Amino acid sequence: MKENRSVEEKEKEKLSHPAENNQAESSSTMKRDSDRLGTEPVHPLLLKMSAPLAVSMFVMALYNVVDSIYLGHYSTDALTAVSYCFPFQNLNVAFGIGTAVGMSALLSRYLGAKQYDKADKVAHNGFILACINYIIFFTIGCFAGPIFHLMTSENTNAQIIADGTIYLRITQWLSIAPMIQSMFERLLQGTGKTNFIFYMQITGTLFNAIVDPILIFGFFGLPAMGAKGAALATVFGQILGCILGFTFNRKYNKEVALSIRKLRPHWQTMKDIYRIGIPSIVLQSVGAVMNFSINRILASFSDLAVTTFGVYFKLQSFAFMPLFGMNNASVPIIAYNYGADRKDRLEKAMSIGVRYGISIMSVATVLFWIFPEQLMALFSAPPEMVAMGVVALHIMSLNFPFAGYAIMRGAAFQALGKSVYSMNISLVRQLFIIIPCAYLFAKIGGVNMVWWAFPVAEVAGMSMSVMYTRRIRRDILSKMTPR
Repeated sequence: MKENRSVEEKEKEKLSHPAENNQAESSSTMKRDSDRLGTEPVHPLLLKMSAPLAVSMFVMALYNVVDSIYLGHYSTDALTAVSYCFPFQNLNVAFGIGTAVGMSALLSRYLGAKQYDKADKVAHNGFILACINYIIFFTIGCFAGPIFHLMTSENTNAQIIADGTIYLRITQWLSIAPMIQSMFERLLQGTGKTNFIFYMQITGTLFNAIVDPILIFGFFGLPAMGAKGAALATVFGQILGCILGFTFNRKYNKEVALSIRKLRPHWQTMKDIYRIGIPSIVLQSVGAVMNFSINRILASFSDLAVTTFGVYFKLQSFAFMPLFGMNNASVPIIAYNYGADRKDRLEKAMSIGVRYGISIMSVATVLFWIFPEQLMALFSAPPEMVAMGVVALHIMSLNFPFAGYAIMRGAAFQALGKSVYSMNISLVRQLFIIIPCAYLFAKIGGVNMVWWAFPVAEVAGMSMSVMYTRRIRRDILSKMTPR
């Protein structure tokens, strides 16, 4: 009798809420685009998703590289100024992408578990966090002058300081566009619609590449603005990408219905996003701290050493973009199948990703060894800078294959809710090893010895990745049900 009454009560409850029950039934039966993350063969799915992401991130890297190439032809001082600003651009990206990664991984996990209401809440709270992050960088832009003086040495000339201050101020004041754009990209990524990310990135970058020389050199009757023109062209391109991201999500991403009325803070959701995202923010933020510290060490030798290091970072961003595309494609696949309890697909995605990561970065190392002069020539580098750059590119590119392994393992750590592992690795690599080594090597062997700090730190990072992978297999994968 108790069971019968329970059934009757449930039937009455259904009849009293017909709209809610119809919605629930439709949600449970509707085939969603994200379902392919748990059904399509893993290898082709990973390639299919990573290809547009890799291209889009390659295109994204063009923002800074195109600026630097044009500025190298405009003046070495302008190129040096932008190189000094690079740590803060990294910091901006760290907060934007780190928060978006937390949102994307949580979104994919809820979609895999068919918890669509929670996925919708994650998406909207991600945008609230992006706006909160922007306040930090707007404030940095307000103090661009004192901050830039802190980054440079006493011997830095006035033109570099003037160019760097205006570039830093503009990029930080208008940093809301790339932050919101990152959110739109990760919404598309989390639901498997990565091809639209490519359209967003290519449009903004083509706009930047066209407008850059016009504003830098002063074509069509406009004044030559140098570094200021480069900053404006970059942020205008990012705003265009942001507009496209909003359009694509509203029109094609039906799994997450974006609405201003749904932008209500939900503290537990924000906490869950940052539980995954903060390690990623720290992971990339320590890169900004590392960049700032290495610049300070190199500035003791010359501004030319800082510029060489800046050029290396622009070039290595191209090498890392295919890897990051593979990394970002792996996160939703692993997270979805973790939520769906598909151990076989999860492990396959992890294994394939690592193999591709090491292979991609090994090819990049070979290219840096064969074509260093040609790569430096892209920036109109003077002969003394080319000579320094050849040595720097040869030594620092040795770390690429080790980074390939660690970064792809980091995708699994994030997707499985263990982003803190990636954070720990990054802290060891980019703070506790690389900065002391660079300082010590500078004292022992001069500027060219500084570059060896990078391979040393990357070997340590890979070793930690191996240790954490074993822990993941023991604590998480071994407890999943094989299928």
